[in-house]
Amino acid sequence: MKIAVVGSTGLVGGEILKVLEERNFPVTELIPVASERSVGKQITFKGKQVTVVGFEDAIKAKPAIAIFSAGGGTSLKLAPLFAEAGITVIDNSSAWRMDPTKKLVVPEINANTLTKEDKIIANPNCSTIQMVVVLNPLHKKYGVKRVVVSTYQSVTGTGKAAVDQLFAERSGDHSTEKVYPHPIDLNVLPHIDVFLDNGYTKEEMKMVNETKKIMGDDSILVTATTVRIPTIGGHSEAVNVEFGQDFDVAEVKEILEGAEGVVVQDDPKNFVYPMPLTAHGRDEVFVGRIRRDESRPNALNLWIVADNLRKGAATNAVQIAEYLLANNLA
Repeated sequence: MKIAVVGSTGLVGGEILKVLEERNFPVTELIPVASERSVGKQITFKGKQVTVVGFEDAIKAKPAIAIFSAGGGTSLKLAPLFAEAGITVIDNSSAWRMDPTKKLVVPEINANTLTKEDKIIANPNCSTIQMVVVLNPLHKKYGVKRVVVSTYQSVTGTGKAAVDQLFAERSGDHSTEKVYPHPIDLNVLPHIDVFLDNGYTKEEMKMVNETKKIMGDDSILVTATTVRIPTIGGHSEAVNVEFGQDFDVAEVKEILEGAEGVVVQDDPKNFVYPMPLTAHGRDEVFVGRIRRDESRPNALNLWIVADNLRKGAATNAVQIAEYLLANNLA
Protein backbone atom coordinates (compact mmCIF):
# COMPACT_ATOMS: atom_id res chain seq x y z
CA MET A 1 0.00 0.00 0.00
CA LYS A 2 1.83 3.07 -1.31
CA ILE A 3 0.62 6.32 0.30
CA ALA A 4 1.48 9.85 -0.80
CA VAL A 5 1.13 12.78 1.60
CA VAL A 6 0.97 16.03 -0.35
CA GLY A 7 1.99 18.94 1.85
CA SER A 8 3.99 16.62 4.09
CA THR A 9 6.22 19.39 5.50
CA GLY A 10 3.30 21.49 6.79
CA LEU A 11 1.57 21.46 10.18
CA VAL A 12 -1.31 19.19 9.11
CA GLY A 13 0.93 17.13 6.83
CA GLY A 14 3.18 16.34 9.76
CA GLU A 15 0.16 15.33 11.80
CA ILE A 16 -1.02 13.02 9.00
CA LEU A 17 2.34 11.24 9.09
CA LYS A 18 2.06 10.92 12.86
CA VAL A 19 -1.49 9.53 12.67
CA LEU A 20 -0.57 7.03 9.93
CA GLU A 21 2.21 5.77 12.18
CA GLU A 22 0.18 5.70 15.40
CA ARG A 23 -2.76 3.88 13.81
CA ASN A 24 -0.44 1.34 12.17
CA PHE A 25 -1.81 2.06 8.72
CA PRO A 26 -0.21 -0.59 6.47
CA VAL A 27 2.07 1.73 4.49
CA THR A 28 4.48 -0.27 2.34
CA GLU A 29 5.98 2.87 0.84
CA LEU A 30 5.52 6.47 1.97
CA ILE A 31 5.82 9.18 -0.67
CA PRO A 32 6.13 12.59 1.00
CA VAL A 33 5.28 15.38 -1.46
CA ALA A 34 5.84 19.12 -1.11
CA SER A 35 6.54 22.26 -3.13
CA GLU A 36 9.73 22.64 -5.14
CA ARG A 37 11.52 24.49 -2.35
CA SER A 38 11.11 21.46 -0.06
CA VAL A 39 11.99 18.76 -2.59
CA GLY A 40 15.04 16.81 -1.43
CA LYS A 41 14.44 17.47 2.26
CA GLN A 42 14.25 14.51 4.64
CA ILE A 43 11.31 13.66 6.85
CA THR A 44 11.16 10.90 9.46
CA PHE A 45 8.53 8.17 9.22
CA LYS A 46 8.57 5.06 11.41
CA GLY A 47 12.13 5.82 12.42
CA LYS A 48 13.42 6.06 8.85
CA GLN A 49 14.45 9.03 6.75
CA VAL A 50 12.35 9.52 3.61
CA THR A 51 13.12 12.04 0.88
CA VAL A 52 10.50 14.62 -0.13
CA VAL A 53 9.63 14.55 -3.84
CA GLY A 54 7.70 16.74 -6.26
CA PHE A 55 4.21 15.97 -7.52
CA GLU A 56 5.33 14.58 -10.90
CA ASP A 57 7.55 11.96 -9.27
CA ALA A 58 4.74 11.17 -6.82
CA ILE A 59 2.28 10.47 -9.64
CA LYS A 60 4.85 8.30 -11.43
CA ALA A 61 5.23 6.24 -8.22
CA LYS A 62 1.53 5.27 -8.51
CA PRO A 63 0.42 5.39 -4.86
CA ALA A 64 -3.01 3.91 -4.15
CA ILE A 65 -4.02 6.92 -2.05
CA ALA A 66 -2.79 10.51 -1.87
CA ILE A 67 -3.76 12.56 1.19
CA PHE A 68 -3.62 16.24 0.33
CA SER A 69 -3.00 19.03 2.81
CA ALA A 70 -1.48 21.72 0.66
CA GLY A 71 -4.12 24.42 0.25
CA GLY A 72 -7.07 24.90 -2.05
CA GLY A 73 -5.16 26.25 -5.06
CA THR A 74 -2.76 23.31 -5.04
CA SER A 75 -5.63 20.85 -4.68
CA LEU A 76 -7.58 22.34 -7.58
CA LYS A 77 -4.51 22.08 -9.78
CA LEU A 78 -3.02 18.75 -8.69
CA ALA A 79 -5.83 16.54 -7.38
CA PRO A 80 -7.30 15.95 -10.88
CA LEU A 81 -3.84 14.94 -12.16
CA PHE A 82 -3.52 12.33 -9.40
CA ALA A 83 -7.10 11.16 -9.98
CA GLU A 84 -6.53 10.81 -13.73
CA ALA A 85 -3.60 8.51 -12.91
CA GLY A 86 -5.99 6.26 -10.94
CA ILE A 87 -4.89 7.52 -7.52
CA THR A 88 -7.60 8.15 -4.91
CA VAL A 89 -7.23 11.63 -3.45
CA ILE A 90 -8.40 12.57 0.06
CA ASP A 91 -8.28 16.35 0.15
CA ASN A 92 -8.07 18.46 3.31
CA SER A 93 -8.66 21.83 1.65
CA SER A 94 -11.96 23.57 0.92
CA ALA A 95 -11.44 23.16 -2.84
CA TRP A 96 -13.84 20.26 -3.45
CA ARG A 97 -16.13 20.28 -0.41
CA MET A 98 -19.17 21.86 -2.00
CA ASP A 99 -18.63 20.37 -5.46
CA PRO A 100 -21.86 18.40 -6.07
CA THR A 101 -19.87 15.66 -7.84
CA LYS A 102 -17.60 15.05 -4.81
CA LYS A 103 -18.37 13.28 -1.51
CA LEU A 104 -17.78 15.22 1.72
CA VAL A 105 -16.98 12.53 4.24
CA VAL A 106 -16.93 12.05 8.00
CA PRO A 107 -16.46 8.27 8.36
CA GLU A 108 -18.74 7.93 11.40
CA ILE A 109 -21.57 9.43 9.34
CA ASN A 110 -21.35 8.79 5.62
CA ALA A 111 -18.31 6.70 4.61
CA ASN A 112 -20.76 4.07 3.36
CA THR A 113 -21.57 6.35 0.40
CA LEU A 114 -18.05 5.93 -1.04
CA THR A 115 -17.41 3.86 -4.17
CA LYS A 116 -14.41 3.01 -6.34
CA GLU A 117 -15.49 5.78 -8.70
CA ASP A 118 -14.84 8.44 -6.04
CA LYS A 119 -11.30 9.45 -6.96
CA ILE A 120 -11.39 12.85 -5.20
CA ILE A 121 -12.89 12.75 -1.69
CA ALA A 122 -13.27 15.93 0.34
CA ASN A 123 -12.32 16.13 4.01
CA PRO A 124 -14.64 18.63 5.78
CA ASN A 125 -13.73 21.77 7.68
CA CYS A 126 -12.31 21.06 11.15
CA SER A 127 -15.00 22.93 13.07
CA THR A 128 -17.76 21.23 11.06
CA ILE A 129 -16.39 17.72 11.63
CA GLN A 130 -16.48 17.82 15.41
CA MET A 131 -19.97 19.34 15.47
CA VAL A 132 -21.60 16.82 13.11
CA VAL A 133 -19.99 13.82 14.84
CA VAL A 134 -22.00 14.83 17.92
CA LEU A 135 -25.16 16.07 16.18
CA ASN A 136 -25.71 13.21 13.73
CA PRO A 137 -26.69 10.50 16.26
CA LEU A 138 -29.07 13.00 17.89
CA HIS A 139 -30.48 13.93 14.48
CA LYS A 140 -31.36 10.29 13.84
CA LYS A 141 -33.38 10.19 17.05
CA TYR A 142 -34.93 13.65 17.40
CA GLY A 143 -34.49 15.41 14.05
CA VAL A 144 -32.28 18.51 14.12
CA LYS A 145 -34.18 21.62 12.97
CA ARG A 146 -31.82 24.48 13.81
CA VAL A 147 -28.26 24.90 15.06
CA VAL A 148 -26.67 28.03 16.54
CA VAL A 149 -22.93 27.60 17.00
CA SER A 150 -20.20 29.88 18.34
CA THR A 151 -16.67 28.59 17.98
CA TYR A 152 -13.48 29.17 19.97
CA GLN A 153 -10.80 28.09 17.52
CA SER A 154 -7.12 27.37 18.08
CA VAL A 155 -4.39 29.30 16.29
CA THR A 156 -3.12 25.96 14.95
CA GLY A 157 -6.04 26.14 12.50
CA THR A 158 -4.21 28.97 10.74
CA GLY A 159 -0.85 27.17 10.62
CA LYS A 160 2.67 27.34 11.99
CA ALA A 161 3.08 31.08 11.36
CA ALA A 162 0.08 31.79 13.59
CA VAL A 163 1.52 29.66 16.39
CA ASP A 164 4.79 31.56 16.00
CA GLN A 165 2.93 34.88 16.21
CA LEU A 166 1.16 33.83 19.41
CA PHE A 167 4.31 32.75 21.22
CA ALA A 168 6.34 35.69 19.94
CA GLU A 169 3.74 38.10 21.32
CA ARG A 170 3.66 36.16 24.58
CA SER A 171 7.43 36.59 24.91
CA GLY A 172 7.23 40.30 24.11
CA ASP A 173 8.63 39.99 20.58
CA HIS A 174 6.41 41.99 18.23
CA SER A 175 8.73 41.80 15.22
CA THR A 176 7.50 38.37 14.07
CA GLU A 177 5.50 38.25 10.85
CA LYS A 178 1.83 38.96 11.59
CA VAL A 179 -0.71 36.43 10.32
CA TYR A 180 -3.65 38.16 11.96
CA PRO A 181 -4.66 41.83 11.58
CA HIS A 182 -4.50 42.28 15.37
CA PRO A 183 -2.54 40.74 18.26
CA ILE A 184 -3.80 37.26 19.19
CA ASP A 185 -2.21 36.84 22.62
CA LEU A 186 -4.58 37.99 25.38
CA ASN A 187 -7.12 38.71 22.66
CA VAL A 188 -10.06 37.18 20.77
CA LEU A 189 -10.70 37.76 17.07
CA PRO A 190 -14.28 37.28 15.76
CA HIS A 191 -12.83 36.74 12.33
CA ILE A 192 -11.78 33.47 10.65
CA ASP A 193 -11.12 33.48 6.90
CA VAL A 194 -12.39 36.29 4.67
CA PHE A 195 -15.57 38.31 5.16
CA LEU A 196 -18.29 37.73 2.57
CA ASP A 197 -20.94 40.06 1.17
CA ASN A 198 -23.56 38.74 3.62
CA GLY A 199 -21.46 39.84 6.62
CA TYR A 200 -20.47 36.30 7.55
CA THR A 201 -16.97 34.89 7.17
CA LYS A 202 -16.12 32.08 4.80
CA GLU A 203 -15.46 29.83 7.82
CA GLU A 204 -18.97 30.51 9.13
CA MET A 205 -20.57 29.67 5.81
CA LYS A 206 -18.50 26.49 5.58
CA MET A 207 -20.17 25.32 8.78
CA VAL A 208 -23.60 26.20 7.41
CA ASN A 209 -23.21 24.48 4.05
CA GLU A 210 -21.04 21.51 5.01
CA THR A 211 -23.32 20.47 7.88
CA LYS A 212 -26.24 20.08 5.49
CA LYS A 213 -24.20 18.15 2.93
CA ILE A 214 -22.58 15.73 5.41
CA MET A 215 -25.82 15.02 7.29
CA GLY A 216 -27.74 14.79 4.02
CA ASP A 217 -30.49 17.19 5.03
CA ASP A 218 -30.86 20.63 3.44
CA SER A 219 -33.70 21.50 5.81
CA ILE A 220 -31.33 21.88 8.79
CA LEU A 221 -30.92 25.58 9.60
CA VAL A 222 -27.44 26.58 10.77
CA THR A 223 -26.02 29.93 11.86
CA ALA A 224 -22.44 30.35 13.04
CA THR A 225 -20.04 32.83 14.59
CA THR A 226 -16.44 31.65 14.35
CA VAL A 227 -13.82 33.10 16.68
CA ARG A 228 -10.03 32.72 16.95
CA ILE A 229 -8.62 32.45 20.48
CA PRO A 230 -5.03 32.10 21.80
CA THR A 231 -5.01 28.33 22.40
CA ILE A 232 -3.19 25.52 20.60
CA GLY A 233 -4.83 22.29 21.82
CA GLY A 234 -8.00 22.24 19.74
CA HIS A 235 -11.23 23.92 18.77
CA SER A 236 -14.17 24.43 21.15
CA GLU A 237 -17.80 25.09 20.26
CA ALA A 238 -20.88 26.25 22.13
CA VAL A 239 -23.74 24.60 20.25
CA ASN A 240 -27.44 25.27 20.70
CA VAL A 241 -29.57 22.75 18.82
CA GLU A 242 -33.34 22.75 18.35
CA PHE A 243 -35.00 19.42 17.57
CA GLY A 244 -38.23 18.53 15.83
CA GLN A 245 -39.35 16.58 18.88
CA ASP A 246 -38.74 16.69 22.60
CA PHE A 247 -35.98 14.73 24.30
CA ASP A 248 -34.88 13.44 27.66
CA VAL A 249 -31.46 14.77 28.72
CA ALA A 250 -30.50 11.41 30.25
CA GLU A 251 -31.35 9.70 26.97
CA VAL A 252 -29.31 12.29 25.04
CA LYS A 253 -26.30 11.43 27.18
CA GLU A 254 -26.93 7.72 26.67
CA ILE A 255 -27.05 8.18 22.88
CA LEU A 256 -23.83 10.19 22.87
CA GLU A 257 -22.06 7.70 25.15
CA GLY A 258 -22.82 5.01 22.56
CA ALA A 259 -21.88 7.15 19.54
CA GLU A 260 -18.79 6.23 17.53
CA GLY A 261 -15.91 8.64 18.04
CA VAL A 262 -17.60 10.56 20.86
CA VAL A 263 -16.50 10.83 24.50
CA VAL A 264 -18.92 12.33 27.02
CA GLN A 265 -17.25 14.46 29.72
CA ASP A 266 -20.17 15.85 31.66
CA ASP A 267 -19.72 16.03 35.43
CA PRO A 268 -19.80 19.77 36.20
CA LYS A 269 -19.99 19.23 39.97
CA ASN A 270 -16.49 17.77 39.77
CA PHE A 271 -15.36 20.30 37.12
CA VAL A 272 -15.33 17.65 34.38
CA TYR A 273 -16.02 19.10 30.94
CA PRO A 274 -14.16 19.14 27.60
CA MET A 275 -11.16 21.45 27.21
CA PRO A 276 -8.54 21.95 24.47
CA LEU A 277 -5.84 21.14 27.00
CA THR A 278 -7.19 17.62 27.51
CA ALA A 279 -8.37 17.05 23.92
CA HIS A 280 -4.89 17.82 22.55
CA GLY A 281 -3.37 14.82 20.78
CA ARG A 282 -6.60 12.81 20.96
CA ASP A 283 -8.66 11.49 18.04
CA GLU A 284 -12.08 11.58 19.70
CA VAL A 285 -14.66 14.37 19.85
CA PHE A 286 -15.47 15.40 23.42
CA VAL A 287 -18.87 16.71 24.53
CA GLY A 288 -20.10 18.07 27.85
CA ARG A 289 -22.18 20.79 29.52
CA ILE A 290 -25.19 18.87 28.18
CA ARG A 291 -28.29 20.70 29.33
CA ARG A 292 -31.75 21.71 28.23
CA ASP A 293 -32.19 25.21 26.81
CA GLU A 294 -34.85 26.52 29.17
CA SER A 295 -35.69 29.45 26.90
CA ARG A 296 -37.02 27.36 23.99
CA PRO A 297 -38.95 24.12 23.57
CA ASN A 298 -37.07 21.05 22.29
CA ALA A 299 -33.70 22.86 22.50
CA LEU A 300 -30.40 21.64 23.92
CA ASN A 301 -27.04 23.23 24.79
CA LEU A 302 -23.76 21.38 24.21
CA TRP A 303 -20.04 22.15 24.57
CA ILE A 304 -17.94 20.30 21.98
CA VAL A 305 -14.12 20.13 21.82
CA ALA A 306 -11.72 18.29 19.52
CA ASP A 307 -8.10 18.54 18.42
CA ASN A 308 -8.46 20.36 15.11
CA LEU A 309 -5.22 18.94 13.70
CA ARG A 310 -6.31 15.39 14.58
CA LYS A 311 -10.02 14.62 14.14
CA GLY A 312 -10.49 18.01 12.51
CA ALA A 313 -8.01 17.16 9.75
CA ALA A 314 -5.39 14.38 9.86
CA THR A 315 -7.30 11.67 11.70
CA ASN A 316 -10.47 12.11 9.68
CA ALA A 317 -8.46 11.83 6.45
CA VAL A 318 -6.65 8.68 7.65
CA GLN A 319 -9.96 7.18 8.78
CA ILE A 320 -11.28 7.69 5.24
CA ALA A 321 -8.18 5.92 3.92
CA GLU A 322 -8.75 3.08 6.39
CA TYR A 323 -12.33 2.70 5.15
CA LEU A 324 -11.18 2.66 1.51
CA LEU A 325 -8.62 -0.02 2.32
CA ALA A 326 -11.01 -2.17 4.37
CA ASN A 327 -13.59 -2.13 1.58
CA ASN A 328 -11.21 -2.51 -1.39
CA LEU A 329 -12.15 0.90 -2.76
CA ALA A 330 -8.63 2.16 -3.50
